[in-house]
Amino acid sequence: MSDTIDLHLHSTCSDGGYSPTAVVEMAAAAGLAAIALADHDNIDGIDEARGAGDRLGIEVLTGVELSVVWENFEDIHLLGYGFDHKNAALMEALAGFRDFRERRNEMIVVRVNERLAVEGRAPIDFAEVQVSAGGTVGRPHIAMALREKGYVRNNEEAFNRYLVPCNVPKRAFPIAEAIALVHGAGGVTVLAHPPFITTERKTFLQLLDTLIPFGLDGVEAWNSGSNNDEIDWYITAARRRGLIVTGGSDFHGNEEGSVRIGSGRGNLKIPYACVEEIRRRLNR
Repeated sequence: MSDTIDLHLHSTCSDGGYSPTAVVEMAAAAGLAAIALADHDNIDGIDEARGAGDRLGIEVLTGVELSVVWENFEDIHLLGYGFDHKNAALMEALAGFRDFRERRNEMIVVRVNERLAVEGRAPIDFAEVQVSAGGTVGRPHIAMALREKGYVRNNEEAFNRYLVPCNVPKRAFPIAEAIALVHGAGGVTVLAHPPFITTERKTFLQLLDTLIPFGLDGVEAWNSGSNNDEIDWYITAARRRGLIVTGGSDFHGNEEGSVRIGSGRGNLKIPYACVEEIRRRLNR
């Protein structure tokens, strides 16, 4: 087994294509030493993942990816690690998100079906989408249903033709509230995939400096949106501010092969030292 890790994996408990157990099995096959399931606004898969990790000899950290907003940034993702996933306040907050997510995706299917009716096509069945998802429904599962009907050739076409025009806005936490929620459960907080927030370096640094007083702990320097030079830049920016660095592929299993567990788009080699950094931060 190598000393590499992947702290950003999704399962069917949010919008991933594989069960928590299957995700851990794939991580074992990739030779990883540690992982974190970081489902969107959902911690339901952690116990299952940990059980599989115990069986396969892989360390499984508690993880979550929270949808957050700050001023004009409307779709920031905040990773939480090392928290107590039985914490009552955290469980209550995420239960509300889970209920809204289910209603949201059902509303998206209604809108997609309205568009299909105009095109003279048969509707897709939300109950069938739920069954194929095997857990919480996400937009990629609706895309899969559109592919299976033969209405689109791939996920990109599904999003461009149906899911983006028929979208229902997500709910999101104010970022200070999200950071406090994770800290209250004993965890640390990390900004996910920074290039998907902004590619403007000056803007990103200003955002970091704004969020540090709220308690932000780190940056996901190793991510599938960055090349190796950019990863080095994020590491330097974090180090200069006393932040930890983590890394993950953001694997969902439905990216049609473009993102792989442990290596992202091919350039990630995330060191186990990230887990040790998280531990040191938790002990503080």
